[in-house]
Amino acid sequence: MAGTVVVSWWAALIGLALAIILILKKLNPVYSLLLGAIIGSLLGGANLLQTINILIAGSQSVVGTILRVLAAGMLAGVMMESGSAETLARTIVTKLGDRLAIFALALATMVITAVGVFIPVAVLIVAPIALEAGKRMHISKLALLVALSGGGKAGNIISPNPNTIAAAKGFNVELSQVMIADFIPALFGLAMAVILATLLKNKGSQVLDEDLENLTADAVDVENLPSLGSSLVTPVVAIVLLLLNPIGSVLNITALTKLNLDAMYVLPIAAIIGALAMKQGGKLREYAKAGMSRMTDVVLILLGAGAIGGLITNSSLPEQVIALIKAAHVSGTLLAPIAGILMGAAAASTSTGVILATGSFGKAILGFGVAPLAAAAMVHTGGIVIDHLPHGNYFHVTANAMHMDIAERSKCILYESLVGLTCCAVATIMLGFLG
Repeated sequence: MAGTVVVSWWAALIGLALAIILILKKLNPVYSLLLGAIIGSLLGGANLLQTINILIAGSQSVVGTILRVLAAGMLAGVMMESGSAETLARTIVTKLGDRLAIFALALATMVITAVGVFIPVAVLIVAPIALEAGKRMHISKLALLVALSGGGKAGNIISPNPNTIAAAKGFNVELSQVMIADFIPALFGLAMAVILATLLKNKGSQVLDEDLENLTADAVDVENLPSLGSSLVTPVVAIVLLLLNPIGSVLNITALTKLNLDAMYVLPIAAIIGALAMKQGGKLREYAKAGMSRMTDVVLILLGAGAIGGLITNSSLPEQVIALIKAAHVSGTLLAPIAGILMGAAAASTSTGVILATGSFGKAILGFGVAPLAAAAMVHTGGIVIDHLPHGNYFHVTANAMHMDIAERSKCILYESLVGLTCCAVATIMLGFLG
């Protein structure tokens, strides 16, 4: 069995490094992770049977996360396909008006990401509204994207998205607890995004007439969008149900603490209720199919990351990391955000980065006595610091959404990183050092 062999720490490190290099070389991330896990196990002294057992045990450890991610697909499908996310974005921007345009755009992206929409999709939804506002208010594309991406990052750490689920289950804490813990860091991130975008509004290229002309082909039929009230049903029901248990714990209400409502059934229930409220019950199968298709890649990556996590767990690497940090007299608390930052950058993906960080360094982080909730929050916020690099899809999706070339899109990287770093620093200070 996997437990009968301890893989050498250096072999586990080689396996992890190989997986990251292959991802950077554009090999399919799942195959990259599996190959890294196999090579690392064999180099570290495991035989063929032990290697398979290590991979299977590692993949089995993420099954709970996979089930919850699939459940989140139902909610994401309803929010994205029904037009309710579009309704929320347009309402926020319209109500706040042109004078607060930058804040409105950042807040709109934050909100629709926070209610379960993937951050690239959130930017795609708000981008046409942003370009229209940018043309009218003479705000540069650079400033617009910093507002959208920064707001999306802030929303991403308080959402029931795969990255938050992975952070929660990686440290065996409740999804709602991670969402609550990251709320104040998210507000700081939103503020930083608005400040940076405001300072940049005259920097870079302006929105051109042809940018708006290109939008007409993809224009949304605003008249057929669901109402604001019905659009809010799905996220409100999800948030209320997820918070019942924490509220019960805080207020000592026994009945609520015994509910144990898990995201695995809360998110689909909220999606179904929301679809019925929008009178779209007949489209539930279509929404579920769309949501499931968006989660397929995440689930496959989870299996690959579970395999590499199995390699690390069955190696002496966690103990070596702990010893190294102690010898350097550096606070072990910092391992959590650093792991999130490095893995997010390596994968250019928040979800993959968080999955890799929890699977590879979770044991070492907890070995320093860091509380599981603090560890989850710090790894999670670390995952958004530099997850927008050019070797990931997010960079290119957002560039196309804002009609920017690669050079211009690259100028946003520093400012997006500052937003992510703000969230990470606040979470680390609040939960890692003061908590």
